[in-house]
Amino acid sequence: MDRRSLIAGTGLAGVLAAGVAPAIHAQPLVRWRLASSFPKSLDTIHGAAEVFARKVRELSGGRFEVAVHASGELMPAFGVVDGVQQGVVEAAHTAPYYFFDKDETFAIGGAIPFGLNSRQMSAWTYEGNGRKLMREFYARYGMTSFPCGNTGAQMGGWMRQEIRSAEDLKGLRFRIGGFAGKVLERLGGLPRNIPAGEIYQALEKGAIDAAEWIGPYDDQKLGFNKVAPYYYYPGWWEGGLQLDLYVNLKAFRALSPEYKAFVEMASTYAHVETQAKYDVRNPGALKQLVASGARLRPFPADILTQAFRESMRLYDELSASNEQWRKVYADYRRFRSDQNLWFRFTEATFDRFMQSQRL
Repeated sequence: MDRRSLIAGTGLAGVLAAGVAPAIHAQPLVRWRLASSFPKSLDTIHGAAEVFARKVRELSGGRFEVAVHASGELMPAFGVVDGVQQGVVEAAHTAPYYFFDKDETFAIGGAIPFGLNSRQMSAWTYEGNGRKLMREFYARYGMTSFPCGNTGAQMGGWMRQEIRSAEDLKGLRFRIGGFAGKVLERLGGLPRNIPAGEIYQALEKGAIDAAEWIGPYDDQKLGFNKVAPYYYYPGWWEGGLQLDLYVNLKAFRALSPEYKAFVEMASTYAHVETQAKYDVRNPGALKQLVASGARLRPFPADILTQAFRESMRLYDELSASNEQWRKVYADYRRFRSDQNLWFRFTEATFDRFMQSQRL
């Protein structure tokens, strides 16, 4: 049996597991550049791209190299889709909702307010219609996509002043990621989409009144607790932010079948490892933040209620005006309904009981 027949019969993962390495050295040398939307200082979220690159190199025996460039090195954080689309770089690692101004449908690939949690998002992507639908959409931009990390549910951010009701959101200058700002606007807030490396300075100088990023581990690194004392939860706009690896379609199609498989395998590995890192590191960081004076606060109930109502209205409006959104969101919405029904009887009930126990 020749090498290609073996791979076709057992799958590449099976070949590798059996210790029968394909003839990697028959493959050409491939060099890609990857532009990240994140600074190197954030070893979790920026680190996902580095994990991906390392795995590609290992799987290919060093013949497929991906050079990872942090935000600002090759292009601005919010310029990476243009970079991939134009072929300036072969790949980018980013949060899809940053690009909602191109088309709101981008946001569904990352996180939308009151959307899927991280497990549900992975399920929709890998086993539902999510990957198919999003790849059809991204093809309009000359790209394909691979899940490459999830932050899990996020915190609601840091406020310079206490938020007691939805009224306090009116006029609030709030750094909030991408698409969620459309809901904040409907509540009277003033959203600002600012890259990670610029948030602290804006908050310190009073250019903004509040800021959210991800959660305790990253927020502590960025130092937000030093300039805004109130730490709110939950991040209702990010029940589980899925990060994406965007790849230029021409560059991907030029790869051999083996190298294409390596891209998929490495991105899946980084996808799983990234959330594991956040789940391990966030609890300790939260304890440290509270010990240093951070004041934890839940969002008032009226904020959640009004934000949910406005989110659903926004989605209905987009379904009426944006054909791409309507196509993807209709499937996403059905999936979310079924998942919430299932989790209601299993995960949520179990979690509520466990969180009420003294462990």
